[in-house]
Formats: sequence, C-alpha cells, structure tokens
Amino acid sequence: MSLLQTYSDYFVVSQKNGLSQFQMMTAYLGGSAFQTVLDNPVTAYRQLVQQYAKDAAGKAVDPAVATAEATAVFKANPAPAALSGLMPRLIGVGFKRVPKFGILLGLSFFLGEDGTISTTAAFGASVLSAPFINPIRMIEKQQRAYFKQTGAERLIVDILRESAKQSFQPLFRGTVPLMGHSCASALLGLAGQPKLQKYIKEELSHYGIGNFTSGLLASAAVTPIYVGVTNPLSRLEVIMQTSKIDGRAIGVVDACKEVINDSKQFGLRGLFRGQGLGIAKGILSLTAFHQGQQSPFDLRVIIFIQVFDLVVCLFFVNLYYVQQDVFG
Repeated sequence: MSLLQTYSDYFVVSQKNGLSQFQMMTAYLGGSAFQTVLDNPVTAYRQLVQQYAKDAAGKAVDPAVATAEATAVFKANPAPAALSGLMPRLIGVGFKRVPKFGILLGLSFFLGEDGTISTTAAFGASVLSAPFINPIRMIEKQQRAYFKQTGAERLIVDILRESAKQSFQPLFRGTVPLMGHSCASALLGLAGQPKLQKYIKEELSHYGIGNFTSGLLASAAVTPIYVGVTNPLSRLEVIMQTSKIDGRAIGVVDACKEVINDSKQFGLRGLFRGQGLGIAKGILSLTAFHQGQQSPFDLRVIIFIQVFDLVVCLFFVNLYYVQQDVFG
C-alpha cells in the first residue's frame, strides 16, 4: 500500500510550485534534450580539437595545429560535423539518468540519508553507473572519429556490428576515466556549486542582485575548477574511444602516457586542450541546471518547451536519416 501511495504521490501537484514530480522530471528531461541539441556542435568541435592532438605518424602536434584541423573539418562539412554524435547523445539524455540516479537513490536509502547527497553516495553512483553509460559515449565518439578521412559520421549500426565481433567489449573502452569524470561532476556540480551559490547570494543580496545573476556568478567560479579537473579525463576518454574498434585497444596507462608526453612538449596547452570550450559550455549548462531546479515554472511554459523540444528533435532525427541515406 505504501508503494502505491508513493507512486500516486509522484503525480500529485504540489501547492508550493504548482507542479507534480512527474511534471518537473518531464521538464528536466526536455530541457536536457534541448540543451543537448544546442551544445552538440561545441561538443563535436571539442572532441576533434582533442583527437587531432597527433598527426598521421602518431606524433604530437601543437594545439594550434589541432585546432586548425578541427576548424577545417567543420568548414568542409558544417552540418554533418555539427550533428555528429547527436543521436546517441539524445538517447543518453534519458537512458543515463536511469542507472545514475537509480543507484544514487538506492545508495542514499541504504546509507540512511535524509534526502541529502553524501560524498559516499555520489562516489558510489558515479563508479557503479559508468559501465551502463560508457557504451553510449563510445558510440558517440566513434561516429565522428573519422570525419577528417571520410567527411561523414559512421552509422550506429556499423559501430555495433563491428563491436559485436569482439562480444561488444570495445564499447566499454574509457570506462575508468568516465568513473572519475562522473565522480568529479557529482561532487562539484551537485555539492560544491549550491554551497558556493548560497554564499554568493548572501553576499550579493545587499545589492539587490537576483537568483539568476548570483547563479551565473557561482557557476563562473565553479566551472573552471570542474573543467580543470575533468578536461584531462575527457582527453583520456577521447584517446581510448577514438581508436579503431578492430585494432589494438589503448589502455588507461598508455592514454596517461600520451597526455603526459603532450604536456612535456607543449606545457599546459598540451595538457588542457579544449579547456576554453569546456569552460564556456560548463558555465551556461551549470547555471541552467541549477536555475531550473530552483525556479517554479508555469505548466503552460513546460508544455511549450516539451512541444518545441519534440519538434526540434524530430527535425534533426529526420535530417540525420536523410543525410545517411538510410531510406534509400
């Protein structure tokens, strides 16, 4: 009976903000999908900047050269490059929250927490959910891994068929750095940012500055720390996940050696390739996430967002299939 009561409460409209938990989750997923569509070109460009750290001979190149090559790929194929990897990312918007938040809530329950997210629960959820999430990230990066050679992204079906020959083991490349990435995201994004935002709000409240501005300032303070920690981990993911599926897998140790050699040759510029793109993207994303959590929305606005998201997603899905000639 208590389970049925909990299930029914999920659809009860709260008197505080006029929304049910179901409506809030739907709006959250819709906003995440919309954000994914908008920032996909930046995500694709950042991967290419990090991926082109080596030339055809396997030697490290100057970050400026890698950036120029990534820019040339986008200029030659702007629409395909900007849309590359979008399909698995849209799928991941909904899928990755099932294991991540499911494990997080489960750990919080067994640890006897009263609604607060502890470091132990965040760490455990990051480590245990990574194997479920990693295949989607692997497919995403493989889709745009050979853009410079072919001028087009790889089909998801081809990636899965090639992985199936090795019992799908290649789809789990990069799981270890993803665990660290997810853990840093959970600890800094869910724990550090709200505390810092609360402190900044208290300091700026005397000057009449609102929630959005204080949230933006808090995100601007936290994001460089977050990207500084996660950017090298993102490099490891790119190195491990963009190698040929049917070729030799690059392990964590070899990927770390590559990043270390890059930093020896080019200093911090080699270590933090794609750092600026990550910071710009992170400030807006983190601000939107926490502002969406704290601000009440009118139901009509939520419905409008959902319809708009659906139209945008269907447009890009249709464009994707037409581009790949799946139907003809």
